[in-house]
Amino acid sequence: MTDPAADLLPEGLEDRLPQSTAAVARIERDVLGVLDAHGYDRVRPPLIEFMQSMARRMDGVKTRHLFRFVDPKSLRTLALRSDMTVQVGRIAATGLANAPRPLRLCYAGQVVKIAGSQLDPRRENLQLGAELIGSDSVAAAAEIVELAIASLEAAGATGISVDFTLPDLVDTLAEQEFPLTPEQVVAVRRELDAKDAGGLKEAGGEAYLPLLYASGPFDEAIEKLAGIDTVGVLASRIEGLRQIARRVSGRARLTLDPAERHGFEYQSWFGFTLYADGVRGTLGRGGTYSIGGSDEVATGFSLYPEELVESVKAEEPRRNTVFLPLGHDPVAGAKLRTEGWRTVAALSEADDPLALRCSHRLEGTVPVAI
Repeated sequence: MTDPAADLLPEGLEDRLPQSTAAVARIERDVLGVLDAHGYDRVRPPLIEFMQSMARRMDGVKTRHLFRFVDPKSLRTLALRSDMTVQVGRIAATGLANAPRPLRLCYAGQVVKIAGSQLDPRRENLQLGAELIGSDSVAAAAEIVELAIASLEAAGATGISVDFTLPDLVDTLAEQEFPLTPEQVVAVRRELDAKDAGGLKEAGGEAYLPLLYASGPFDEAIEKLAGIDTVGVLASRIEGLRQIARRVSGRARLTLDPAERHGFEYQSWFGFTLYADGVRGTLGRGGTYSIGGSDEVATGFSLYPEELVESVKAEEPRRNTVFLPLGHDPVAGAKLRTEGWRTVAALSEADDPLALRCSHRLEGTVPVAI
């Protein structure tokens, strides 16, 4: 008796069938083309690294998501990558340590994690991204945001939204404007994350209540944030946000949630989240940070386009394909392929060009539409 579960895949993993695979390949190609056109050189780190080395560079990033196993060669623990950003940081700090800065690198590859979440059960993702290493300035942040938008446009996303945040906001205000003890800082962050006004008061963070309402469309929210900053400790950050917004004005909907920290565990002064119409959840995140292990400043973004693939795969155009009947001229077929045509050669008289999803049939040396 055949076991119906014999071919089941583990939870959170899936096969990509031809149509969605074509969409994935096209998205990866087009995004990397945008990054290359802006001077970002591609690097390709390995899928597996020593666990200890990877964990050392994952400051603020949870290592519990990593698949781990023992290397039979070295007898050391290895890990499958769950994030390529830390690997690019390692490359910048080692093999490219003497390269001129700012250093522009991009990447594409699969990442895996032990378990997904309730909202996103997927355990394997394609990660695409760019890192501008050696600068976390406003100019660097603006370039990265603009590049992220251009990458999503090339991938086929529409109705793009960018939500700005200031990951170190509480720490900055707690040092001077709204003083807090270290224990209160942790509690205030937690209650702001939960958007809990009552909890915020109980944690001693009543002065931080206006931050809950300084969110929404960018132009309105940035004015509310400026109104909270009576001493001016946020002045440079607020001006930086305005400069970034001006750089990408008209390219995307811009919003601000200054106290948002979810997904920004290792970002410094600036972070952003990317969304698009018709795509469930977030498409990517980015911001400024320091590379773990070397503390070099950097700015970058990562895209996770799996949900975008689901949104666009039905409209993914099929390439024109020429059916080559039995006895066709092989030279003619080869010439068509050099011209960019896709060909499918008949193996028997029973082969049906329409069933094989061909758009043309070779007649002599000329492709004729079916």
